Amino acid sequence: MKNKIRRLTKELFPELRAIRHHLHMHPELSFEEAETSLFIREKLAEWGIPFKYGLCKHGVVGLIKGKNPRKVIGLRADMDALPIKEENEVPYKSRVDGVMHACGHDVHTTCMLGAAYVLNVLKNQINGSVKLIFQPGEEKLPGGASIMIKEGVLEQPKVRSIVGQHVHPPLPAGMVGFRKGQYMASGDEIFITIRGIGGHAALPNDVVDPVMISAYVLTALQTVVSRHSDPKIPTVLSFGRIFSSGGATNIIPDTVYIEGTLRTMDESNRQRLNKAIRTIVSATAKAHGGTSRVKIKKGYPSLYNDPVFTAQCIKAAQDYLGRDNVVELDKRMTAEDFSYYSQTL
Repeated sequence: MKNKIRRLTKELFPELRAIRHHLHMHPELSFEEAETSLFIREKLAEWGIPFKYGLCKHGVVGLIKGKNPRKVIGLRADMDALPIKEENEVPYKSRVDGVMHACGHDVHTTCMLGAAYVLNVLKNQINGSVKLIFQPGEEKLPGGASIMIKEGVLEQPKVRSIVGQHVHPPLPAGMVGFRKGQYMASGDEIFITIRGIGGHAALPNDVVDPVMISAYVLTALQTVVSRHSDPKIPTVLSFGRIFSSGGATNIIPDTVYIEGTLRTMDESNRQRLNKAIRTIVSATAKAHGGTSRVKIKKGYPSLYNDPVFTAQCIKAAQDYLGRDNVVELDKRMTAEDFSYYSQTL
């Protein structure tokens, strides 16, 4: 079987490289992947792989039936790109201004198309069936995974286990990595509004300065991790954007906005810290004469890989690639909506 897989992948490699270049040149944003979806469907049809289309708007779900159709494993690839302008100078540079496959989803889709081709050729030697999940909208809340699950992607036939992949540039080509158990963090988006009373900078006694209040709020929020979070649980609170409504060098604005993200690897800790953020912001703003509003958009849950199934995948990878080419990955504070699949199964 290994030799057959190696032969097929070697033969297919030039086409897969062309597929990846095509996808990279034609990126589409989350939930807008119409042409990407069409391209995938055309490839599956060309290779004789049956599929359904329309889950989560542009999702494609293929099915390769092996010798035991009731034993189903899922493979998942995300399809969407990011609102980033590509500055690389390569022949396959993005042709869509301001949109780029900067997170590797073009590679994910290409790899799964390659796996689909090989598995379909060898389907009579597979003791089970493979459901191919080409998923939209991984980069944008509420996440395409959550929508596809609600629309029944893991049913009819029922998926027993599922594998997702992600490019990892620190790993040399030819190597793969796995991690059993907890791997990635949850990711909540935080939006804070601080309101005061604006006015002229030369008359600070006549204003309630939301800029100054925001500075105190940001400083106070550093205690969320250092004093409110369980120190045994990896947790990050970061703020990447602060701006005002109005204001100038000599004008104090009425309102300041702060935006950031909370990431942790425990759901109880996550809820406790969400509450702490609201309490600290409200109390700090009030102490300085201002008012506040906190909106927290609940993001993806933390990602947990089933240890038993992951061990099986590691063994298979070692058998195919060699033990030296399979490594254990460190935990990451990034978030991935694949966590919805792992929590469901």
